[in-house]
Amino acid sequence: MACRLSEIVVDSRDPEALAAWWAEVLGYRVLGRDDDGAVEIGPEAGSGGAAPTLVFTPVDHWEPGKPRLHLDVNATDRDQDAELARLLDLGATRADVGQTGEESWHVLADPEGNPFCLLRRRLDPL
Repeated sequence: MACRLSEIVVDSRDPEALAAWWAEVLGYRVLGRDDDGAVEIGPEAGSGGAAPTLVFTPVDHWEPGKPRLHLDVNATDRDQDAELARLLDLGATRADVGQTGEESWHVLADPEGNPFCLLRRRLDPL
């Protein structure tokens, strides 16, 4: 197997309002709120299912040229370290977006420089 797309992360000025709007559009519900103001929405079944969740993260200002969304992936048949090695072998590179080093995920960039995160949790294949 490989990875599964598990989350789409969107920078937003008002995460609550944008999450509510997308929840209405998609028939999703709020799955959780983080202390930093991020809001996750998803299908009634919750996260880890066939459909990815959307996570709206707060940003104070927009940076021109910075992508406003990124993908999160989870390995399906190996642990995070083995999947990290596989992705790096495929041409991903480590990316610095200001993380502290204490995160449970890895920030990477695809061959064109688009950031994405490899999360720790393993998901079942579809």
